[in-house]
Amino acid sequence: MVSRFAPFRIKVVEPIRMSTRVERERFLKQAGFNLFGIDSESVLIDLLTDSGMSAMSARQWGALMQGDESYAGGASFRRFQAAVQDITGFEHVIPAHQGRAAERILFSVMCKPGDVVPGNTHFDTTRANIEHSGASAVNLLCGEALELSTAYAFKGNMDVAALQGTLDRFGRGRIPLVMLTVTNNSAGDQPVSMANLRAVKTVLARHGIPLFLDACRFSQNAYFIQQREAGYQRATVREIAREMFSLADGCTMSAKKDGLSNIGGFIALGDGELARRMKDVLILTEGFPTYGGLAGRDLEAIAIGLEEGLDDHYLQYHADLTRWLGERLSAVGVPIIQPPGGYAVFINASALLPHLPATAFPGHALAAELYLEAGIRTSATRFPSAHVPLREIDLVRLALPSRVYSTSHLEYVVEAVARVYQNRAAIGGLQMVYAPPVLQNFTARFARITRSTTDPDLELAAAITPRSHT
Repeated sequence: MVSRFAPFRIKVVEPIRMSTRVERERFLKQAGFNLFGIDSESVLIDLLTDSGMSAMSARQWGALMQGDESYAGGASFRRFQAAVQDITGFEHVIPAHQGRAAERILFSVMCKPGDVVPGNTHFDTTRANIEHSGASAVNLLCGEALELSTAYAFKGNMDVAALQGTLDRFGRGRIPLVMLTVTNNSAGDQPVSMANLRAVKTVLARHGIPLFLDACRFSQNAYFIQQREAGYQRATVREIAREMFSLADGCTMSAKKDGLSNIGGFIALGDGELARRMKDVLILTEGFPTYGGLAGRDLEAIAIGLEEGLDDHYLQYHADLTRWLGERLSAVGVPIIQPPGGYAVFINASALLPHLPATAFPGHALAAELYLEAGIRTSATRFPSAHVPLREIDLVRLALPSRVYSTSHLEYVVEAVARVYQNRAAIGGLQMVYAPPVLQNFTARFARITRSTTDPDLELAAAITPRSHT
């Protein structure tokens, strides 16, 4: 039985400011048609990301009052450390202010120029931190993931044969670690099976190469294993998660996802010497190892959020809500990555806007149109292009923050997407007028493509970004 019954009560509400289409047109132009540049109070439904946007529970808010803000040796760290150790089984726990800080520390210690770091699909900040160390990030996504409209159970898997080929090509000396992202966010929030984790670990063990997990959504991945993989139906999500971590040598995590917290992250691993080296870097840029750039109250909230994120009823509710949204969008003809993930629905913007080439940024164009139509903020991304050599596939991600929006909010989203879909032929493309050197999605600026070279949108963008380039 599928249930969208919310296993919680709402005790605090935040009013939503209702904007007009005229206002949203102005906000879009001022932001260079990049929704990261829109003020939050000008957004009606914010599906840009779930990261740090979860609604914290009464237990978490209460725990904030217990925060020990001692610079060293705080009790809040010990409670946080115990929670991470209990879930992951890793002895050494290194806090950081968020996931990308944990990634920076991991790769700055483990990688050197010329190294190669294979993964199923590296998230954009993961790739950027790998490349910042001088190494190269390689995606080895399974073939089933390329069939975007087909609902395979574990489309987040790594291609194990391709992994062996990569090891044969580069050798142990150039591959310091392999990273599996669970769930596989950049490939449509698709889970990784336990069988795939075991197969990857078996290959790496023969070469003495450590396996790390990008564990941002580990509990969602464990839930999908419970629901879809033979032999796990009687296991609890916590038991499955512990087995996942037992196959790895360490992990990084943004606690802003499955930690159900507004800030924070960590590295957890079993190698004491490696942990010592990472703590040396942590002290340099984040803080002492018992707070790692976080307030004690945040450590308290994460410790509880990690536990609450493993609740079977919560996980079922959130997965069912995401699936419901995907099914409703599919029912009106909107092409999405199938099956919907645990936290997000990905619209195939390239298929929805076939009249726009990749150079016209159909994902960003669709995201801008959804905001203009209904004040809905989403994020544009691209399916890992290395796997689609003939054409890049632009996506629009609708991320559902945990415990924030009800079905009435999502009904509004479905109705708005349906209207945009009906008028899709009239949606024009965008051109990039400013491109930052890394992580372009965050700060790139765009303008509408028009026939006139003196179009006011282009003039505005040029005035705001005088050093822009195409």
